[in-house]
Amino acid sequence: MKPAPESAPYRLQQLVGYGVAAIDTPALVVDLDAMERNLQRMADYAKAHGMKLRPHAKMHKSAVLGLRQMQAGAVGLCVQKTSEAEALAAAGVHNLYISNEVIAPGKLQRVATLARILKARGGRLAIAVDHLQGIEALARALQSAARAEPVEATPDLIDVFIELDVGQKRCGVAEPADVLPLAQAVARHPALRLAGLQAYNGRAQHLRTLAERRAALDAVVARVREARRLVEAAGLSLPLVTGAGSGTFGLEARSGVFGELQVGSYLFMDADYARNEADPAQPAFEHALFVKTQVMSVSTGHVVVDAGHKSHAIESGLPRVHGEPLEATGCNDEHTTLRATGGAPLPALGSTLWLIPGHCDPTVNLHDWMIGVRGGLQAGVVEELIRVDARNCLE
Repeated sequence: MKPAPESAPYRLQQLVGYGVAAIDTPALVVDLDAMERNLQRMADYAKAHGMKLRPHAKMHKSAVLGLRQMQAGAVGLCVQKTSEAEALAAAGVHNLYISNEVIAPGKLQRVATLARILKARGGRLAIAVDHLQGIEALARALQSAARAEPVEATPDLIDVFIELDVGQKRCGVAEPADVLPLAQAVARHPALRLAGLQAYNGRAQHLRTLAERRAALDAVVARVREARRLVEAAGLSLPLVTGAGSGTFGLEARSGVFGELQVGSYLFMDADYARNEADPAQPAFEHALFVKTQVMSVSTGHVVVDAGHKSHAIESGLPRVHGEPLEATGCNDEHTTLRATGGAPLPALGSTLWLIPGHCDPTVNLHDWMIGVRGGLQAGVVEELIRVDARNCLE
């Protein structure tokens, strides 16, 4: 480890080799040891249960971390935005699923271009649909791209998953019977391959009790089974059912209908997921994402640290304070207010604290870099800087 400087290095790139004390605040820090244990536990779980693993990269937005997930056995990555897919593809990820609907003609032209690029690299692009108009628009975009740059063969250029609303009340066709006409429309277009069914219930991930999550997934499975039955009765098939999240993946894995897990937050684990009752059938994951912060003001009953909601997202709740008897009571642009619990003394002015963000996905999107630390938060060393490749990829 490099000797501690009198002040933190001015340039982030100079941090590698220094101890955690050299990291200026506020900063987004990854405990690499904890993250790697999380990564391996999920990879081992998916393999043991015969499940494909396609982690959601909208959580970490990093090609480096996505490629590590794939090296551990993941078949590819999920994203939510066309620009996220483009950013990760440019950084070397060649198997991507836009698990979201894309309707704008300009974006669909980009989707068509990306599908051809990934196929040429030996990879694959997939996308979700929930409307006949969306399918036709996608097919037109692929045809337009083929005319602009002819290739020898374009069949099965892109995988298409039909999204069924299984309780999220967001995207997806409303009823299992609505899946069939979309499946038939996909089958009519040679450039499209009917890959399966998108069945993700985001609401179920954060139901606090295991019983609530189990009941929600029972309803999901019933709708999936009905959709598959109707499609198969018409002579088509939905080869793969994909979905699941870090709060319910054990239930999907044991359902008998899901074949792929789209988990994301397991890699870092945020404060909101920590509020869930644990499922003993799922591996336990550790907090690996932290915001390093410093006490900048001390009052009689509280302290204020220098990381506000420009540094960590609070829409899923205020952060937890790692390893300290402190509770967040408020958050502003540049400040988070903390009070002591259980009669503990307040930390001193200048003290370093570590916040566990309420929601990891939007927290990561607030930063250009994550600082990877090896050896723990107290005595660890900065080992690497992890670029947030898809930061602010909103379109």
